[in-house]
Amino acid sequence: MLNRLSQRFRSFQREFPRAFWPVVAVSFVDGIGRTLLFPFFALYVTQRFNVGATQAGLVLGMFSVSGLLGSMVGGALTDRIGRKKLIIVGLVCSALTTLALGLVNEMRWLYVVALVSGLFGELAGPAHQAMIADILPEKQRQEGFGILRVVNNLTWIVGPSIGGLLAGWSFLYLFISDAVISCIVAVLFFFYIAETKPKPVEGQAQESLGTTFAGYATVLRDMPFVAFILTSILLGMVYIQMYGTLSIFLRDQHGIDPQGFGLLMTTSGITVILFQLWVSRVIKWRPPFLMMALGAAFYVIGFSLFGLVAAYWLFVGAIIVITIGEMVIVPTASALAANFAPEAMRGRYMAVFSLVWALPAALGPAAAGFVLDNYDPNLLWLGGGLVCAVAMAFYYYLHLRLGRQAKFAPQQQ
Repeated sequence: MLNRLSQRFRSFQREFPRAFWPVVAVSFVDGIGRTLLFPFFALYVTQRFNVGATQAGLVLGMFSVSGLLGSMVGGALTDRIGRKKLIIVGLVCSALTTLALGLVNEMRWLYVVALVSGLFGELAGPAHQAMIADILPEKQRQEGFGILRVVNNLTWIVGPSIGGLLAGWSFLYLFISDAVISCIVAVLFFFYIAETKPKPVEGQAQESLGTTFAGYATVLRDMPFVAFILTSILLGMVYIQMYGTLSIFLRDQHGIDPQGFGLLMTTSGITVILFQLWVSRVIKWRPPFLMMALGAAFYVIGFSLFGLVAAYWLFVGAIIVITIGEMVIVPTASALAANFAPEAMRGRYMAVFSLVWALPAALGPAAAGFVLDNYDPNLLWLGGGLVCAVAMAFYYYLHLRLGRQAKFAPQQQ
């Protein structure tokens, strides 16, 4: 299996543009910095400031809320000043605010720094997405985003292992390491990554800064795109429960300890690493909105199972079913968002696309907590399955309405 995976990577290396691979390599380095810190942050907050999980969750929620603003500002600036400059600025500012998170010694100041850190942490997100869309032609975007998913999952194997070792010595080492890695990535971008922002049409006047930000109104008037975003937010509200609420549910309702939950997450990561490239190659020949509906169908089954079964091996099966849906949905959604966007507005479109993850991260855990505290906990997962079914129906509707357009047509074999 690993030999076939290596062969598939070499095949992709020959097929994809040379400019794509330095971005992939640098993303891997950046991902290690992110994943060596993030899994331990809530633990750091509760231990360092002697507070409960509620306060730690509030800090994480503040990251998400300020990240929304950072993403919107970053999307406009990406279209205005270019991808490379904004990514470098975002990395350096993120390094400084991350270091500040590790040095602050009062809870009230942690809230303030978290707001600033979330803002700069998401500033360059749309620029990264726009850069990939710039480099890859439409026919390769779905597979390209799939490759980035494999790389991201590899960082989740490497990063937390390093982070656990560093945290055993001092939590401060986590923040220092992440800041140093961000600076290294900024240097790599400066020397090895070329600007990819399309050149303006000859004779076309450059937008003013105000006009650039006003361009978000144009994005929000693109009703098919807005429908796609709202449907994806519905799906994201359910999916986000896998990374927070699920561990509490399995512990309290089924007695599964953190080690058992960690094994479930590892199963998901290994599944992506082994099969994402193959799945990406298979689904690129199929209508993308129809593939989104198919992925949502896997979510319906997987999340509903958590409310219906009690055996650990069935929970493993549910995670695998969800991961299959995830391998279909995530790269397809990124490719669709890029294909919706006019070339000159990619940054702003990708910034609005970031709502698909940011809003569920900000609102989903609180909504799930309300259900767990006041109703039968199994209803959370059965209701989640129903929400995914609604999203599946909307994706199928978008397939019927938009599937014949050239920019949403599957590749021809």
